Amino acid sequence: MPGDTGTGLLGGVAAEPGVPKPDPILTVDGMRKSFGGILAVDVHHLAVQRGIITALIGPNGAGKTTFFNLLTGFDDEDKGTTTFNGDNIDGKSPHALARRGMVRTFQLTKSLTKLSVIDNMKLGARGQRGESLWRSLLAPLWNDQERQIEEQADDLLARFKLDHMRQEYAGTLSGGQRKLLEMARALMSRPDLIMLDEPMAGVNPALTQSLLEHVKDLRDHGISVVFVEHDMDVVRDISDWVVVMAEGAVIAEGPHDSITANASVIDAYLGTHHDAPLDFDTKLGGS
Repeated sequence: MPGDTGTGLLGGVAAEPGVPKPDPILTVDGMRKSFGGILAVDVHHLAVQRGIITALIGPNGAGKTTFFNLLTGFDDEDKGTTTFNGDNIDGKSPHALARRGMVRTFQLTKSLTKLSVIDNMKLGARGQRGESLWRSLLAPLWNDQERQIEEQADDLLARFKLDHMRQEYAGTLSGGQRKLLEMARALMSRPDLIMLDEPMAGVNPALTQSLLEHVKDLRDHGISVVFVEHDMDVVRDISDWVVVMAEGAVIAEGPHDSITANASVIDAYLGTHHDAPLDFDTKLGGS
């Protein structure tokens, strides 16, 4: 296990939007994205600390999904600069980002249902020599690597308790098992940062705790994690740092306890008059 992980890495960091981090793996500056004249994302500065689990939360329509898609190369920003591991990644495609060490999962899983679980896993490995057309005809050039990839895949399947499904079609897995498979497959590329889009959505309670433990385990293995989530119990359980979006902007950052007590966050979720008595006569047009 790496040295210091979790909230200890952010000791002394102020709980405020755009605060610098001691060792950011991902930074965003001046990112904006509009659709039909509607400003969906307007993030002035955000630094994601290396080696921790960062939650991205906000009310419906806050811009979380759009921001997530911009960060992972599935959409293009109108303006702004993004760096990953110190390198500019503006305009990079998702597969180019995966080669650099940033991978993501999806709320609706993307497993290849007509392939076996083990073949789904092997597809996730980077730098496979057998993917070249001419090299694929010369098995001695890639046989050893293929064995190593399969061993890595089997180790991960055992870790995620999917080894008994090794030869089954991915389409036969339950929704929760597909989430586990997608997370395990993402690890085949040995990423530095994994982006999880609502990892607990649609998962039955029997597998939720297992998924939570696997996310914590990613951090303990030195992998930085950013995840989008609506369930605040999940956020409280596994996040070291929480970023809150509303109307496309980052309105708060900090540990979970500071976020739940933040007036801007409460206003974003409940409305600016959540603490004022309702005047029913006025609301209903009475005199």
